[in-house]
Amino acid sequence: MRLWLTASFVVWVALQGTAQTDKVKPVNSGANPYRVVRDWAQLGSEARPWGGSNGVAIGRDGKSVWATDRCSPGTTPGCLGVKANPVHLFDESGKEIRSFGGGMFVWPHGIHVDRDGNVWVTDARAADDKGSVVIKFSPEGRVLMTLGKPGVRGNPPEALTDPSDLVTDPRNGDVYVVESHTEVTAPNLVGRISVFDRNGKFLRTIGKAGTGPGEFRTPHAIEFDSRGRLIVADRHNHRIQILTKDGKFVAEYDDFGRTSGLAIDKNDVIYTADSESTERVHPGWQRGIRVGSLKDGKVTQFIPPHMVPNSADGAMGEGIAVDAAGNLYTAEAQLRGVTKYVRN
Repeated sequence: MRLWLTASFVVWVALQGTAQTDKVKPVNSGANPYRVVRDWAQLGSEARPWGGSNGVAIGRDGKSVWATDRCSPGTTPGCLGVKANPVHLFDESGKEIRSFGGGMFVWPHGIHVDRDGNVWVTDARAADDKGSVVIKFSPEGRVLMTLGKPGVRGNPPEALTDPSDLVTDPRNGDVYVVESHTEVTAPNLVGRISVFDRNGKFLRTIGKAGTGPGEFRTPHAIEFDSRGRLIVADRHNHRIQILTKDGKFVAEYDDFGRTSGLAIDKNDVIYTADSESTERVHPGWQRGIRVGSLKDGKVTQFIPPHMVPNSADGAMGEGIAVDAAGNLYTAEAQLRGVTKYVRN
């Protein structure tokens, strides 16, 4: 624990997981039925290096791939002040079909494709009247809706705070946005799900910052399962949380590590990407992809990280997606680009 003093109060912040998740035995093994294809997605018309990436999603056809990147090489510079397009569509071979979104983002993050094929992208930072918003695009790149006020961090309905990811309800189109990507030691940390209807009307907020059931510290990814429940990657709390759409806590799964990204297939198999575990923040746990079932929360498969120079922990993508054939894709924040995992 560490102690922070402010003008009026003392804030204690646990730097690791929760009292429960810090006791979980590391899960670093399992079957690995995948062949790795690094640098699978190739940028076309702009002919530039990839920036660090977080977001990856599968198109409605089950085989095309959408991804975001942060325009400039590395994880920090981002898209502010550059004209590069950070939203990309690739065919099943990794060839870029189109890109868009230039000049609109600070730090593109999560990406989601809704039931109509529209593309939603979160911007997880704010600067110069841009960012801290969710933007809905048509598949061709036309802006259809913006949630939040560009460049302003705050509370809905007027604003959002550094949204990480979102998902839309396939039944009625409601939008569930997870916030925030703010530094977890901040004294006024935001940890919540903000819910809007399909037309952008604010409906309610679920959860708050904390370590208890239904509370979050860096909710980094969100999906629905086949039963219409919310599945949330509660990254700094080292757990997956399952909630009803109204925010009632259902269950907590602790065997998937420090999860940055998650995907769920039609059989409720959950695929998680752990891009941050190190001996300092999550002792004993390796970075990697952990695969299991939402029925019992047990990990059955483990894909280890990429070995890279000068990194004892290796590298692993943040965002993750699974196509109709069972192949996986990760958006690489450290190595950059998109990695494909071909199911053998």
